[in-house]
Amino acid sequence: MQNLSYFGFPTRIWFGPHVLEEKLPEIILKEKYGKALLLTDPGFSKTNSFKKITQTLEHAKVPFTIFSEVHGNPTEKDVLAGVATYKNNQCNWILGVGGGSPLDVAKAVRLMATHPGSILDYDETIGGTDKITSHIPPFVAIPTTSGTGSEVGRSSVITDVKTKTKKIIFSPHLLANWVIADPTLTVDLPAHITAATGMDALTHNIESYLAKGFHPMADGIALEGIKLVVKYLKRACENPQDIEARGGMLMASMMGAVAFQKGLGVTHSLAHPLSTLAGLHHGLSNGVMLVPAMKFNESACKDRLTEVSRAIYSALGQSQSPSSSAALAYLDELCTEIQIPKKLSAIGVQASLLEHLVEQAVHDPCYASNPKPVTRADFEKLYREAL
Repeated sequence: MQNLSYFGFPTRIWFGPHVLEEKLPEIILKEKYGKALLLTDPGFSKTNSFKKITQTLEHAKVPFTIFSEVHGNPTEKDVLAGVATYKNNQCNWILGVGGGSPLDVAKAVRLMATHPGSILDYDETIGGTDKITSHIPPFVAIPTTSGTGSEVGRSSVITDVKTKTKKIIFSPHLLANWVIADPTLTVDLPAHITAATGMDALTHNIESYLAKGFHPMADGIALEGIKLVVKYLKRACENPQDIEARGGMLMASMMGAVAFQKGLGVTHSLAHPLSTLAGLHHGLSNGVMLVPAMKFNESACKDRLTEVSRAIYSALGQSQSPSSSAALAYLDELCTEIQIPKKLSAIGVQASLLEHLVEQAVHDPCYASNPKPVTRADFEKLYREAL
């Protein structure tokens, strides 16, 4: 407890139903931001929720230009196109709307609007963080899914198409100036996306709690985030219009992203290659790999997994005796109930990818904070079991 520790927590957040209409115009006009680049993805741009956002801007007489060409696993091409739209339309700030991909691209566009070179030059693993300055335009984040928590994150994840690996661009300067977290904007999500993004949020909370290192604040947030997912994920999948459940999941998502500044683990190192090589949704990849990864970790963190089970059964209002095995049993049951596949082969992952998956996983930084050491052989075994 006496060692020096550094803690960083997120930005200003307005949270609640209809907070979009109540607070977004107030913030924009107070801050005098000017013309916005409204950045999202093609799917969300066709929803009623997106129309609500554009109508809010129009009603407040805020000028904006729309860029909606963000792909599911965004690449430098997405960033370059966004920057071109930003500059060609003489925008002054960025309004990122959507799930993890649009919000990550919004951060990257924000960076490259004022910084030289390629977005890949700012990869954290090659010292790119030191090149990022505070000379960047304002950024307001509006999440429309409850998974990555990118709205409160300091990083942007961009796929390098040459190496088919995910690059992490990290800096406290990338934090949004404001977050508008309105659960009514998430009701358009279909059940399978609600399930996948919800498993992403759950994985963030669980892995951060189990991660090595000293961060009691992150630990406390993670346990409360787990409770919210247990209480609300199935409800949100079953009834998309349940605003209380949607709000609970939106908060759990942000809590997971705040907590994982402590670290993540082997689940994420297994999931990242599944996105870049097999094209899987990141949350779905986490959902499929979470139980095998936690079974692998169990011997090294039984006490912490027992606390996870205590949080689970507290949220369920049950008095079952907590144990690591009870936590694993619940996670397995949850995946069944919300229709997360148990095997990678069920969602089209081919055994021929195995060697490539392992090669990328061993170079992924997330498992450095895993509670149990992970070898190349361990990665291969985990993928084989999941296939």
